[in-house]
Amino acid sequence: MADATTTGEPHEREQLPNIGPVGLPGPDSRFRQELLRTTSSLVTNLYELYRVHPAIWRWTARHFRPGMATFARLNAWMICQRANLDVPAYQHHLREQGFRFRWWRLDAFPETDKQAYVTRYSEDERAWNGAMDIVGTVVDESSGSSGTPFNWVRGRDELRTIHSNVAGYITLLFGSKRLFGINAFSMGAWATGTNTGLALSKVAMVKNTGPDLDKIIDTIRHFGPRFVYLVSAYPPFLKHLRDRLDAEPWFDWERYDLNGFVGGEAMTEGLRDYLEVRFGRVYSGYGASDLTIGMAGESDVAVWLRRSILADDRVRRALLGDDESRTPMVFQYNPLETYLETNERGELVVTLNSTAVMSPKLRYNIGDEARLIDFPAARDAIAEHAPDLLRAFNRAFAVQRMKLPFVLLFGRKDSTISYIGANLYPIDIENGLYRDNPHASAIESFKLALLEVGEHEQRPLVHLQLREGAAGALDAEARASLAERAREGVVAHLASVSRDFAQSLDEDPTTGDLRIEVHDYGTGPFAGGSSKIKNVYLVEQAQAGHAGEGGAGAGALADVPAGGGARGAAAELGRSGGAAANTGEPASQLQSSANASVAPGAAEAE
Repeated sequence: MADATTTGEPHEREQLPNIGPVGLPGPDSRFRQELLRTTSSLVTNLYELYRVHPAIWRWTARHFRPGMATFARLNAWMICQRANLDVPAYQHHLREQGFRFRWWRLDAFPETDKQAYVTRYSEDERAWNGAMDIVGTVVDESSGSSGTPFNWVRGRDELRTIHSNVAGYITLLFGSKRLFGINAFSMGAWATGTNTGLALSKVAMVKNTGPDLDKIIDTIRHFGPRFVYLVSAYPPFLKHLRDRLDAEPWFDWERYDLNGFVGGEAMTEGLRDYLEVRFGRVYSGYGASDLTIGMAGESDVAVWLRRSILADDRVRRALLGDDESRTPMVFQYNPLETYLETNERGELVVTLNSTAVMSPKLRYNIGDEARLIDFPAARDAIAEHAPDLLRAFNRAFAVQRMKLPFVLLFGRKDSTISYIGANLYPIDIENGLYRDNPHASAIESFKLALLEVGEHEQRPLVHLQLREGAAGALDAEARASLAERAREGVVAHLASVSRDFAQSLDEDPTTGDLRIEVHDYGTGPFAGGSSKIKNVYLVEQAQAGHAGEGGAGAGALADVPAGGGARGAAAELGRSGGAAANTGEPASQLQSSANASVAPGAAEAE
C-alpha cells in the first residue's frame, strides 16, 4: 500500500477494496452512520462561525472554559467516527487494529502516525470519500529520515481554515493597525513558509522575501517607519537581521517598530532577550508539516511560565514534578481546533477537529514528548506552590487574556533535533560520520546536542566516543583530522538527503557550522557507560555540562558561560548543570518539532 509520494516510486496499483465502516454491527448501524455524518457536519459549520472574523477568534480564546475542552473531545470522537464511515484508509487501519465501536470513547480509536498510516496509503485513500479535491489544493513538502520527501496535501477549505486561525492569533498578539508582514521563511523546501505569507495577508500587507537580508533591508528602507513590521523567520535568522540593522548607518531603532515570530527550531530565552533589546516582541510557535501550521503558540503568560520554570524550582516542581530536569517550550493551544492528548509514553497525540481537513488527522502521533495542563490548573498550581508569584502570573495573563490550555513541549521522542527548519536524524548523522572518513574505525558511538556558541546562536554538536583502546593510537593531529572529516561528511550527507538542510545551507552558509567533539572511551557525556541495548543519541541535561571538555573540535568551540539574561528575574536566575549561555537552559534544548511552523508574538489586539 506504499504511497508514491513518500517512496518516490510511480503510483500504480489497485485501489483499496471497499470494506465499509468497522465495528458497527447491528440493525441500527445505518442510522448511526447518518446521525454521525449529520452531527459532525453541523459542528463543523458551527466552528465556521468563529472564523468569520478575527475578533470572534479572539473572543473565543479569551473566554475559553474547561467545559469547552470536553466538547472538543466529543468533536474529536465524532471526527474519528466520521472517518470510519467515509475514509477508506482509516477503515482498513481500524480493521487491522481490531477496532470496536464505543460511544464517546475517543481512546477506543487507535493512534495513527507517519510510518504505520501515512506511508501505507495514498493521498486519495486518506481523503474523505477516497478522493482528493484537485482545484485549490496545495502541496507542502518535508523531508524524512531517508531524505525522500513527504508530500502533504491541503484542500482549499482546509487552507482557508488555517489562514483564518493564524490571522486571528496574529491580531490578538500584534494588532492589525498598519501591520506589514515580512515573511523570511524559506519559500523552497520548507513549503510551510508559503502558507505563512498567505495567512499574514488576511490581516496585513505582506512581502515574501525568504531569508534574504538584502531584500529585507531594502524593503524596510523603502517603506520607512510608518508601519508596524512583523518579521517571520527561523530564530538564528532574526538574530542576523538584528545585527545587520545595527550596522546600517541609516537605520534608527527608535523610529521603527519591528516585531518577530519564529519557527523551525526552539528559541532560547537568551536569544529572546538579545532580540528584544531591539525588537518589540519576539515569540515562537509550534506546528508541523504532518498536521498544520499554528497548532499552538506562545503568549506573555506562556513565556512567563517557561522563564519561571527556569528560575524557580517551586514552579518547576508544581508543573513538571520532582524528577524532571528538562525545560520545555510552553505554548497555548485551542482544543476546539486542535485536540491534544498524551499517551502512556508521554507522546503527543493530535486530532484536527474539522471535516474541512481534506486528509483528516486522527489521533496522530507526531513523536513529540509533551505534557498538557489547562489554564485554571496552571494558575492554581502557582497559587499553591508559589503564591508570591501569582500577581506576576496575572500581569502576564492580562496582556492577551487567553484562557487556553498549555502544552509543555519537550521535543522529539525519536532522538531527532531541529535546526534552522531541518530535522537532523541520528541515522543521517551516522551515515555522515562514516562517509569517506579514514578514521571511522576509531568511532565507538555518538550523541547529539544543540550548543550555544555565543552571540545567542546555536549550532548542532556531535559528541564522538572513541573505541576502547583507540585513544592511544590517535595523537592531537589525528583527532583534529577525525573531527574535521566527520564534520565534512555529516554536512555533505545532510545536504544530499535533506532538501530542508540543503536549502538552508544554500541560503546561509553558517548552516554548515556543525561542531564535533572527540572523547576518549567512557569520558565526557559517555561517562558511566550504558547497560541499554539501544544507543542513546541525545545528550541528557546532566551530561551537557561536559560539552567543551577534553575533546578536539572541528572549528573553534565557544565556552558556554553561566550567567543571567537581560530581562526579568526569571532570566536572571540560572540553573546548575549543563547551563546554556544566559538562559540556564541545557545545551541540548530539543523542544523543536518536525518542520515546526509559526505563531507570532505578543501585543494587545487593536
